[in-house]
Amino acid sequence: MYHIERYKRNPIVDFKERTWPDKQIEKAPIWCSSDLRDGNQALVEPMVVEEKIEMFNLLVKLGFKEIEIGFPAASQIEFDFLRQLVDRKLIPDDVVVQILCQCREHLIKRSFEAIRGIKKCIMHIYNSTDTLQRDVVYGLDREGIKNIALEGVALVKKYMKDHDGEIILEYSPESFMGTELDFALDVCDAVVEAWGANKENKIIINLPNTVEMTTPNVFADRIEWISTHLKNREAIILSTHPHNDRGTGTAVAELALLAGAQRMEGTLFGNGERTGNVDILNIAYNMYSQGIEPNLNISNIKEIIDVYERTTKMCIDPRHPYAGKLVFTAFSGSHQDAINKGVQAMKQRNNPYWEVPYLPIDPADIGREYEPVVRINSQSGKGGVAFVMDTFYGFKLPKGMHKEFADIIQRISEMQGEVSPEEIYKEFEKNYIEKKEPLHFVKCVITDADEDGDFSTFVKVTYRQNGEEKVFESSGNGPIDAVKRGLEKVVGKEMKVLDYNEHALTSGSNAKAASYIHMLDVETGNTTYGVGISGNITRSSIRGLFSAVNRLFY
Repeated sequence: MYHIERYKRNPIVDFKERTWPDKQIEKAPIWCSSDLRDGNQALVEPMVVEEKIEMFNLLVKLGFKEIEIGFPAASQIEFDFLRQLVDRKLIPDDVVVQILCQCREHLIKRSFEAIRGIKKCIMHIYNSTDTLQRDVVYGLDREGIKNIALEGVALVKKYMKDHDGEIILEYSPESFMGTELDFALDVCDAVVEAWGANKENKIIINLPNTVEMTTPNVFADRIEWISTHLKNREAIILSTHPHNDRGTGTAVAELALLAGAQRMEGTLFGNGERTGNVDILNIAYNMYSQGIEPNLNISNIKEIIDVYERTTKMCIDPRHPYAGKLVFTAFSGSHQDAINKGVQAMKQRNNPYWEVPYLPIDPADIGREYEPVVRINSQSGKGGVAFVMDTFYGFKLPKGMHKEFADIIQRISEMQGEVSPEEIYKEFEKNYIEKKEPLHFVKCVITDADEDGDFSTFVKVTYRQNGEEKVFESSGNGPIDAVKRGLEKVVGKEMKVLDYNEHALTSGSNAKAASYIHMLDVETGNTTYGVGISGNITRSSIRGLFSAVNRLFY
């Protein structure tokens, strides 16, 4: 049943001093991967130790300097994984691991046992502060909830006395979005003071969007409000941890950066509880598309996908930004035409900036160069077919030929669906290059005509008609005109060459040329194209003439 009256709006922030709407993202935040904690706990089949190690190594390779590796006090497999990282010396000196722990003594004690031997670690403690959980989960007032946080700080300080490594404290008022701003500020200020943080010994205050409850602008207001009201702001690294319950996790994260967040926790491809965490790759590629250094090694998305899908047993949606198989693919005819023209303009103008319609970045920059940007189905148009012929096979079809050949492919796609580049080329060969019946060109001898005559070129052409070898002789203003005049006598039709184009197909000693002949039947007004290929440009043009005649009259 539809019961809209059961739901109420969440409050906005009365914060007219906000400045984030006028800002732009200038640099990447401190990234913290939560794949091995938040991401792993959301899997139907959580990763085993070796899968976690493979994921950890990928995160290191990608350039993450802070990696949350789990909740070692919660289960033996989490504890054993952390000990494997330590014992096998898999944690690089410039990487800081982070562990999560509730503000309970036995869990904090066990966590310190797990991180023994680690030179530097972020101890991430948290407790729920929101109105609803204070009421229905804990049955505590504000002071009782704040005391839980302060007890957690005291316990960390207690056990770190005997720890031989450096501890960075991170505190999260969980369910920050459902917490009154003044109370969230009070708890965070109290934690900062209890820890004794200062400019040289900073604390991480992490404001999570644990459950998305309203629009991204409201979260940004809350981040900036907290950022500007914290008592000891210079002692704080302000972090955020967005989720995606409303499908706006990326917008929330980007607006949070505008609002003062300096650090971002998230996962690869947005894996996480419910609808997931924010997708760090999505944000990083967004930055890349704006010319901002993301400070992550994201040039090989195929490798990232491979490790992710193998270790998590999750699949990337085909429409997932940047990573999906179809996100750089255009089926629409108008889109294909615009992409084709954009690519050609880039080449002609030698533009230093990537500017191609419908493609915000060059797919090749992230390792997608071997995948077709343009794919052909019944929704495709002439520009898409021409793009495939150029990109895959080097044939730069004359503009007038685009529709003629696209109509051939359109009929096929309407019957079978998508048409592959290989099938497109096969049809091109069949309808143009191999169009050798009933007139099959064999050879042509060209000589200069008598200087006193009307024409400059004389040709003697050997051809086969329905398998029988024949010869015709003719003259004209150049080889193409001379052969055309001879073919008129053979066919018994008046014809006219409307257009002629040629280009090299390959380079080097085995270079071939492609010639395109646009032919008109003067009597009927019908036109068509013929195509010829040869290592000799004159021979390719003559083959194009024969192809056009066979297509036009037979």
